[in-house]
Amino acid sequence: MAQILVVDDEAGVRSFVADTLQLAGHEVVQADSGEAAAVQLSKAQFHLMLTDLKMPGMSGIELVTHAKATQPELMSIVLTAHGTVGTAVKAMREGAYDFLEKPLPSPKALRAVVDRALNHRALETKVEATRPAASPTLSWGASAMVPVVEALSRVAQTNATVLLLGESGVGKEVAAKSLHEQSGRNGAFVAVNCAGLNANLLESELFGHERGAFTGANARKRGRIELAEGGTFFLDEIGELAPELQAKLLRVLQERRYERVGGTQTLTADVRWVAATNRDLEQAVRDGSFRQDLYYRLAVFPVKVPPLRERTADLEPLCASLLKRIGETLGRRQLRLGPEALSAIQKRDWPGNVRELANALERAAILSRDDLIEANWLAGPAASRDPSQPPTMAEAERDAIARALAHFDGNRRQSAEHLGIGLRTLYDKLARYEMG
Repeated sequence: MAQILVVDDEAGVRSFVADTLQLAGHEVVQADSGEAAAVQLSKAQFHLMLTDLKMPGMSGIELVTHAKATQPELMSIVLTAHGTVGTAVKAMREGAYDFLEKPLPSPKALRAVVDRALNHRALETKVEATRPAASPTLSWGASAMVPVVEALSRVAQTNATVLLLGESGVGKEVAAKSLHEQSGRNGAFVAVNCAGLNANLLESELFGHERGAFTGANARKRGRIELAEGGTFFLDEIGELAPELQAKLLRVLQERRYERVGGTQTLTADVRWVAATNRDLEQAVRDGSFRQDLYYRLAVFPVKVPPLRERTADLEPLCASLLKRIGETLGRRQLRLGPEALSAIQKRDWPGNVRELANALERAAILSRDDLIEANWLAGPAASRDPSQPPTMAEAERDAIARALAHFDGNRRQSAEHLGIGLRTLYDKLARYEMG
């Protein structure tokens, strides 16, 4: 049984929510305005608050902010009219746990959202009581990454969906893994690349399938979401998700339920959602290639990871961290950069960001005769080419891909179409040329 505060200036909505929750065994206090709710919050402790967003006087967002300040452990669910989901997302950034659109769903659906919020509150309380003091697992160096590390550390303690933004190779998956490690969730970290598979295969990867669901489905297969139960599910390249799958993913994010392909059994998705993209999703929403409602669900807590060219102060400690990892893999734990090598690294733009730098360091470590890496081992194909000579076919192809990606603002699908190649082929070439 929980103490729940229900806030709405519409008596009918307020009564529906209160009656539904009282029948479920909870103790409910009602308030017809934000000001009245603030008075109740000063008089008693509550486990959960459900509040309308648009009310005369104190708004729902202002009330959520006030509630977080006065009762930090209070969970909030906001109620919003259809078409104003963006305002609800703003409320979630201010600390709300989830939102429901009006007209409100059935009593069963309402109770399910409330139960989910209360269960999460209980889990947070348990984890916080047993959590040892820990520092963030990201160690990317200096000033440019400090806001990112701090933001991830803060949001890790919540269940908010996180959208990681940034160019290819900046370390978005590293950030997602760090978020998972700090979250205290007991399940696995599971990742899927939305651009690497076609729509049919990706649906099976996400949701799993039953035996006989399609040709070749000779046995039941658990999907990635099911494998991530109790953990974190990472959707990489979310901007490339096929339109027909966007609606299905939206349903899972909203209802936390799904079925395997070809199945009828409804499964529960108890996962922490993290998505990443190098695309401008707001522009994708405007041009109709990405659903607005899905964007709002994913962008509850956006975090931008800056490109390496904006993190020059991070280069030296980042190289040290990368060389430590490379050295452990190669069995050479004393790997280090010579002064000229570090200077050469600091002069390059690294369009492939951390991934390109890591690949260059690993190649240099393999080529070097001892543990001191000199500048000459870092010269890649582009750096070593004589500018007076015409480019090779590989160099020309790499340049064409880079120009297409720049022209289409990183949109790989449009870049592939412009280049006259398939999306999968483009990904293969990006990997071959270490372009992220």
